[in-house]
Amino acid sequence: MELLDFLTPSDEISANGGPEDHVVLSSRVRLARNISGVPFPGRAKKSSREESCEAIRPSVSGASAMRGGFSSGMGDLKALDKQLLVERHLISREHAAKAGGSALVLNKDETLSVMVNEEDHLRMQALLPGMQIKQVWQKIDRFDTSLEKKLQYAYDASYGYLTACPTNLGTGIRVSAMLHLPGLVLTDQVNQIVQAVTKLGHAVRGLYGEGTEALGHIFQVSNQMTLGESEADIIERIHKVVLQIIEHETNARATLQQGKPKELFNHIGRAYGVLANAHIVSSKESMNQLSLIRLGVKLGMFDELKTSVVDELFLITQPAHLQQLVGEKLSGEQRDVHRADLLRSRLSGVKGPQVSE
Repeated sequence: MELLDFLTPSDEISANGGPEDHVVLSSRVRLARNISGVPFPGRAKKSSREESCEAIRPSVSGASAMRGGFSSGMGDLKALDKQLLVERHLISREHAAKAGGSALVLNKDETLSVMVNEEDHLRMQALLPGMQIKQVWQKIDRFDTSLEKKLQYAYDASYGYLTACPTNLGTGIRVSAMLHLPGLVLTDQVNQIVQAVTKLGHAVRGLYGEGTEALGHIFQVSNQMTLGESEADIIERIHKVVLQIIEHETNARATLQQGKPKELFNHIGRAYGVLANAHIVSSKESMNQLSLIRLGVKLGMFDELKTSVVDELFLITQPAHLQQLVGEKLSGEQRDVHRADLLRSRLSGVKGPQVSE
């Protein structure tokens, strides 16, 4: 089966809302696991990686949770397919660079994803829309438990699960939430919040994780420590932190509406004006302006525009999705033109933002 035949259409993916999705775009829990007695991928020879991949992949794809899913060696995927998966947050940028000896397994609704031989033998994640941190933990925990019956994990009684990176040692868990924080950015509070979250021992990253920019006012908040705490404690700490950030973002939006309504309306009106009329739009500009339009939708400024439409535009204006939609490989300049055409077309029947006097 071809990947494009399997992936859920972008409009269906974007229609899947969740709790508190005015701020929390998605919740994710990732687990790192390795196989006992087998060299870790980063230190293994190619033949060893291929052998371990062949041993691990059938156990993953054969799990009941993966019934009707998709499985492929990374070397069998096209470059555009890999980038599509990165843009949907189903694989890491590092895994997209893998070829022979690495694989991917996805479940039917794309809420479970397993990277075989990324940095660790297994990088498995559960992903759900909105604020569902505890639910994704339950989902990935069940899957991990079923898989551990088939595969012997590398585990030490003193240190816990053994991982390639020391920061994952112990539970091997990484809990994260993708947050849309335009209110905190526009009120110049976001740096203060980031510093406070960091002091609590959590990491704040950009749209695609470590070392990436917070495009579209989107930030990832995740735990940093995995050793010395139980999974339940880590889940609870992140859950509380995200709830606090939701409150701060909600208050920031209210402050803008009440204290600086014209400034807020100006930001959102300009964003709509640019995307509804421009003929050249970069990926970065598209993300940042769509972020403001999404804010306007959530604040009730657009009568005819749904959040799902904006969220789909976030996805399909990214480079790989845009090229897949057009049906050909495009240069950066060509993408900027096609992106602008797409945005003008989708926004052509939408009235500009309205604000009650």
